[in-house]
Amino acid sequence: MGSVWNSGPVHEWRSGAWSLELRDDEFADIAYDGGIVLRSVCAVVRDRNWDTAGLVVDRVDASDIALTLHVHSEGLGADMRGIVRAEVRGPGRLRVLTDLESASEFATNRTGLVLLHPPALAGAELHVRHADGAVTHSRFPADISPHQPAFDIAGLSWAHSGLDVDLRLAGDVFEMEDQRNWTDASYKTYSRPLALPFPYTLDAGERVVQTIDIAVTGTASGAPAHPVARIRLEEGPPLPAIGVAASTAPDPAPPVGAVSRDSSWPASVLVELDLATRNWRAALARAAASGAPLDVRFVLDEADPSRIGEAVHSLRGLSVARVTAFWPTGPAQHLSDSGAIALLRRALDEAGLDAAVVGGARSHFTELNREHHRLPGGLDGVVFSTTPLFHSLSGAQLIEAIPMQRLVATQGVRIAAGLPVHIGPISLRPHFNNVATTPPPTPPQDDLGEGYGPALIDSVDPRQSAPELAAWTVASAAALAVPGVSTLTYFEEWGLRGVIATDGSALPVLDAVTVLAALSGRPGLRGQSPDGLVWALGGRTDDGDTLVVANLDGRRRAVEVEVEGRRTYRVDVSSAGFVRL
Repeated sequence: MGSVWNSGPVHEWRSGAWSLELRDDEFADIAYDGGIVLRSVCAVVRDRNWDTAGLVVDRVDASDIALTLHVHSEGLGADMRGIVRAEVRGPGRLRVLTDLESASEFATNRTGLVLLHPPALAGAELHVRHADGAVTHSRFPADISPHQPAFDIAGLSWAHSGLDVDLRLAGDVFEMEDQRNWTDASYKTYSRPLALPFPYTLDAGERVVQTIDIAVTGTASGAPAHPVARIRLEEGPPLPAIGVAASTAPDPAPPVGAVSRDSSWPASVLVELDLATRNWRAALARAAASGAPLDVRFVLDEADPSRIGEAVHSLRGLSVARVTAFWPTGPAQHLSDSGAIALLRRALDEAGLDAAVVGGARSHFTELNREHHRLPGGLDGVVFSTTPLFHSLSGAQLIEAIPMQRLVATQGVRIAAGLPVHIGPISLRPHFNNVATTPPPTPPQDDLGEGYGPALIDSVDPRQSAPELAAWTVASAAALAVPGVSTLTYFEEWGLRGVIATDGSALPVLDAVTVLAALSGRPGLRGQSPDGLVWALGGRTDDGDTLVVANLDGRRRAVEVEVEGRRTYRVDVSSAGFVRL
């Protein structure tokens, strides 16, 4: 794969039965006897908006028994220096520690160790030791847990794949959350409970010292990898429509205009209109220029919610696929609760418009999972967005998010209880910071000279223009297109977050969304990936079955796709590539 797609070099460290991969400042895939014990351990430095300061590795010291990173933080006003170390402490014992010192006063929401547990632990028994010595007997959640599955953690123990694992944590109080909510492939144990006030202050000269002691017994077991990836596709309901988000980039638009409109692509153009900003009318006009039906997401003006009336009136004469409204703050922040939907319905009635009214979360599946009880009855669909790069920007996270997308789509359909589900925008990085504790930046003018929304924050990922993104998008659609999902909205029309570059040239990902759009509405052929790396999706067309197969592995893969009741296809797929059959 190209260097833009990958996060950087990976270095393996071994000590006896222990092994791990060093990925930048992260100890990844910590394994004993070849069995993964922890998905990752790293030190994090996060500011008052939950943005993460870079942790730069100045030097690496490696020996037969220890691996030490000498680090310093960079950006966001943090000035931390110290070490992160993994050291063998005896047979079956490994300690991971951090010792960071702040050179200046720093307001932080979290600074310390974060450990990630692999999603393969879903349903496994979990024993939680608390600070007072009490033990709670539980399980790693099978369904994605809306809230923390464990609190007040001083230690954890579990058994999986032949290994018995015991952790002891020191230096702070820890708790756990289910990161699959954000399509991270992990459960996360982190320090400083969220119930405590944040941000909190690290004084100049203050040290953060935390340790994780890992004890493992047993012999790892696991099925050997098969040289051929086998996928079985079964016929089901029609495949989702494929939409795109309106460009949020600064003017001027590409010389050739936005995405060309044809019979299948895009099925709709999603536009988010913040009614507290000056240029929402210009944003609506840009989206409408595509000629495609509009998926309109209003963000209410908290100071004057009645402005929704003017905004809805501006939709007259436009083709509207669906519409919803979200609160920007308050107890229903980023949600379309009964109050927001009532304001929207009243405005639609006054404007004489008949449009499908949907509701859900402006942000991640997380908020839908936690707050879906706030949604009113009588909706015409449920919406939420998703991004693979919320907690981490690593290439590994980008790929590992795909199987988690299958989980959030399946659980989202269950929450919708028969209503169609519209997933989008689907973007590499979040289209807004839903956990910021300071107000978001707003455009200073009425036009789109500086863009709007994502254009005003650090939301651009260089992998948007990478050839490998096409295969990622095909795999993502194969994961998300479960029965009950009606629309998948990928990326933006043009710009640095688009499927077309600012100069009007097509980016590689446009090939993927065009192929997927051609399958929209066809009887679907769906299946499960054998390993989370190879995915297939198909549709029954007038000319026979059409399949797309994507390979996110770092090597060429032989793939065998069995179509229920029809035939079996055999194909070789290049690394980070996709083929159409």
